[in-house]
Amino acid sequence: MGGNGASLNGQTSRCFKMKRITSLCTVVLVACTGGPQIAYQSAPDATQSAQAGDPAEARALEQAESECARQGQHAVSQRVEGETLYDCTDDD
Repeated sequence: MGGNGASLNGQTSRCFKMKRITSLCTVVLVACTGGPQIAYQSAPDATQSAQAGDPAEARALEQAESECARQGQHAVSQRVEGETLYDCTDDD
């Protein structure tokens, strides 16, 4: 009969450990779901930055795109001493 008591003790110990692990997992899950939401802001793309900036600069970009499109090209821009310069190119 002594072997039976040791066997029950092992099962009780394992059962207690499983209950502790289950309780711990539940606490972690609740803590994670109840936490603050993290809002990630994506980096603005080229169109957003053109629209968010100076309206005159956005208009100049549209005009450059239109002019270059008539020539079968597309507009490229570069900043020189604080001014944006537009040019047409065949490169894709």
